[in-house]
Amino acid sequence: MAVDERPSVLVAEDLGMRFQGPEGEITLFRHVNLSIKPADTVAVLGASGSGKSTLLGLLAGLDVPSEGSVSLDGTDIFALDEDGRARLRARKLGFVFQAFHLLPGLTALENVMLPLELRGGDGAVSASRAAAEALAEVGLRERLKHYPAQLSGGEQQRVALARAFVARPQLLLADEPTGNLDRRTGEKVARLFFDLNARHGTTLVLVTHDAALAERCARVLTLEDGRLESM
Repeated sequence: MAVDERPSVLVAEDLGMRFQGPEGEITLFRHVNLSIKPADTVAVLGASGSGKSTLLGLLAGLDVPSEGSVSLDGTDIFALDEDGRARLRARKLGFVFQAFHLLPGLTALENVMLPLELRGGDGAVSASRAAAEALAEVGLRERLKHYPAQLSGGEQQRVALARAFVARPQLLLADEPTGNLDRRTGEKVARLFFDLNARHGTTLVLVTHDAALAERCARVLTLEDGRLESM
């Protein structure tokens, strides 16, 4: 079998996370190593409380590990300060949260425009056009002016997905992307993720407890008893 010599887009080395519990220090996981190539699709399975959402947050630089390093497209993200990590995410990474995290006072269009406005340099008209195209791509062309409270759960998740990929990130991370959705809506949202991968070469890392969703990925990993292993 040929060895894939392309540089990895995401590398975690000896990653560990500990925290203080009521009865002392708790180790969630340690010595986690992971290397993901461009356009790969990876699922991380694990029981509730196994630490998979925490792991995803560390890979995105949203949290700081107790030990270890994470490199995104060759940059050590924890060598950067919080503002530096935010700028790197704005250029390279999209994140889909399980709870959507849409801003209730903004329309669907305005929510999707946010990453472009934070990145800067696109201009209001260009950002609005790109956001509208992203919403059309997830089937929400007629929902641009709707506020989150006026959208169903599935529609909110699709807005969150459009917001995550509107800047065409190299890497898209998703935390239980179908966990709050019914089966039919979840299938539609899942299909969108893999369409993005196929059409744009977006690297996907999905944290999920849904074995059927995980099986659609090229690689499936499990986080159990503090260890990340291939299935």
